[in-house]
Formats: sequence, C-alpha cells, structure tokens
Amino acid sequence: MNQNNFLLRFYKLAVVNILSNIMVPLAGLISVGFLGHLADIRHLAGVTLATILFNYLYRGLGFLRMGTTGVTAQAVGQNDTEAMLLVGFRNGITALAIGLLILILQYPVRELGLAIVNATADVKVSSIAYYNARIWGAPAVLVNFVLIGWLLGKEESGKVFWMSMVGNLTNILLDYFLIVRLGWDSRGAGISAAVSQYLTLLTGLIFVCISLPWQQLRTILPQLINLSGYKETLTLNGDIFIRTLAIMSTFAIFTGLSATMGTVTLAENALIFQIFYLTVFFFEGVGFATETLSGNFKGKEANEQLVPLVRISVGTSLVIGFIFALSCVLFPETLFGLLTDHQEIIQEIIHHVSWLLIILLSSAIAFMLDGYFIGLSEGKIIRNVSISAALVGFLPVAVLAWYYHNNHILWLSLSIFITSRAIMLGTQLPKTFDKHSTIFNN
Repeated sequence: MNQNNFLLRFYKLAVVNILSNIMVPLAGLISVGFLGHLADIRHLAGVTLATILFNYLYRGLGFLRMGTTGVTAQAVGQNDTEAMLLVGFRNGITALAIGLLILILQYPVRELGLAIVNATADVKVSSIAYYNARIWGAPAVLVNFVLIGWLLGKEESGKVFWMSMVGNLTNILLDYFLIVRLGWDSRGAGISAAVSQYLTLLTGLIFVCISLPWQQLRTILPQLINLSGYKETLTLNGDIFIRTLAIMSTFAIFTGLSATMGTVTLAENALIFQIFYLTVFFFEGVGFATETLSGNFKGKEANEQLVPLVRISVGTSLVIGFIFALSCVLFPETLFGLLTDHQEIIQEIIHHVSWLLIILLSSAIAFMLDGYFIGLSEGKIIRNVSISAALVGFLPVAVLAWYYHNNHILWLSLSIFITSRAIMLGTQLPKTFDKHSTIFNN
C-alpha cells in the first residue's frame, strides 16, 4: 500500500472520529450551562446525578458500537457484502431488543440507580423528571451505536460526523427552547436529549438506505432468524462488555475512595479526572480509526500492514497524551482555574497533577490497543487484560491508599491499572504480526 494513501486513510478516520467524539462533551457542557443559570440550582444537581446513571448504562452498552466496527471492517476487507449486511442487521436487532428491554425495566433501573446516589428530596425530583423523559431515547441511542459502528467499519466516517452534528446541534437548540424559553427545567433537558437521539437515528437511517444493496436483503433475511448466527456476535460483545465493566468499576472505586479522603480531595480528583475524560475522547478517536483499519487488514489477510498501523497509531496517541499532560503540568493554575476559582482545590491539584504524565501516556497506548484488538475480533485479550489489571494492579494499591488515607497512593493505583493494561496488551502484539498467526487462520 502506498504510504501516503495509508496515512490519508488513517488520519481521515482519526480526525473525523475525534471531531465527532468531542461534540458530545461540548454539547453536554452547553446543556449544563443552560441549567446552571436557572434561579434554582436543584435542576442542575438533579440532571447531574441522573446523567451519572445514563453514563454507566450507555457506556456499559458501548460494546454495540465496538463489536460492530471491527467485524464490519473484516467483511469489507473480504469484499463480502452479505457478511457486512448480516453484521449490521444482527447487531441492530440486538440493540433494539436491549433498548426495548430498558424501557420495560425503566422503573426498577431508575429506583436502583437513584438509590445508590445520596440526594435531597427536591434534587431527586429533578433527577426523576430528567430520567423519565430521557429514558425514552434508549432504543435510538443503542441502534445509533450500531449504525455508527457499521459506518465506521465501512470507513464512512463523514456520515458519522454528520450524524453527530445533527444530534448535538438539535440537543443544544432544544435545550435552549425547552429550558430557557418554556421553562421546562430538567424535564426539558431530558426531552431534548431523547428527541436529538431519534433525529440522529433518522439521519443515520437515511444514509444507510441510500447506499443499501436492497437486492441482497432477500438473501440474508432467512439468516437473521437463525439464532445460532448470533453466537459469535454475542461472544465478542460479551467480552467487550466485561472489559468495559472492569474499567468503569475501577474508576468508580477510585471516585469512591476519593470521597473518603474529604471534600477537597474529591473535588480535586474530579477536576483532574475531567482532563482525563476529555483526553480519552481523543484517544478513542484514534482507537476507532485503528479498529477500522486492523479489521480491514484482517479481512484482506494483509497482516504486513499491521506493524505500520500500530506505529502510526501509537505515535499519534502519544503525541496527543503528551500535549494534554504537559499543558496541565506546566500551567495548572491557568487551566484548572477555568474549572474552579477555589484556590485550596487548585493548590492540591498542583501537588498531584504530575500523575497525568503517566496516566495519559499509558492511556494513549491502552485505548489505542483496545481498538486494535477489537478490530481483530480478539475480545478475550482485552477482557482478560482489563480484569487482571483491575484485580492485581489496581485493587491492592487502592486498599493501601484507603488504609493510609493518601491521595498520592490512590493516583499510583490508577497509574498501575492503566500502565499494566498498556503493557499486557503490548505483549500480545507480536503474534498478530506473524504471517502464520492463528488470528488470520481462524
């Protein structure tokens, strides 16, 4: 493959994926801004608590996107249109079924989620109003995961960008109209989130319908009702789900232990974590591009392209991580001053922000390699690595941090978790480069 063409494919996917990704937190910040300027702050607090529940719910179900992209890319690499269609429809049916199940179970899910967080009665009322409105967008959210994964697998990231643009702009405009103009507060925020997801879905379906080879649909319909055909899909998705659950649980324990060390420590760690989460959106953009291309190369059995793919992916991710980390370390008062004006918190941040150098550089490799192995349908690798890193790397040191009530040890535990994930994933790379690797012969 021509080197210039390779770089063009990679960076076209990566840049568009990053732009699509960062629209999500930006739209969220604008929504928070509308609520934050209301006279009654309970609406902002209520939406914030309910959003935590939705983040866990949807982040945990993110396997629907990740489990679609790589397998679709493999089908494209094999020039197998039938397999490509089956991936999209099977995962779409799975997503729709889970979305409808969430609607059926919305009451117990809400009560369980809100029981975990401690909130005053008036804040809880706002949380429930937001949840009751937004939850109806669940089927659209999950089917959008599949559509986005399917389009990325076909290297049609431009369409994903427009889906993101339509959804997030709609969310912002509806937030303004429903919250500011109509005064619907948290319920209005929930309605705007749900409606924007259905408009995103409509946009995606239009793109799909325009390019869909309708004449081949009749061929795959009998296979869609064959339950055995879903086994491989559910296995890969299950591995990705366990990987995500291990990562989310680690972050949740980190936050919980931060809270035991006092309000200032909790606030400090939460702000540093905001930088981490923002950077992850960039890493995932690179990871999505890597996932698409590694899957495509597996489909073509072009394993000689995997080494240059890993090199350019690792290099790009490390540059992004280094820029973010160095900026925070060199200019902590300026950057974190945008997030808070409490000097006692900023002073504590200055003492701990250097941990971002280790965390972001390790995350650059770990999240990129997640995408690489998912593209190769190697779900077991990322599952086992995440579980091992959480149980062996993170937990023992986190217990020490709790025992000694020490925030530096707590950040050390998170650093070990992410670094061990990067190292363990890296040790699995050589076998994927082998011409006779079983990955390409399965």
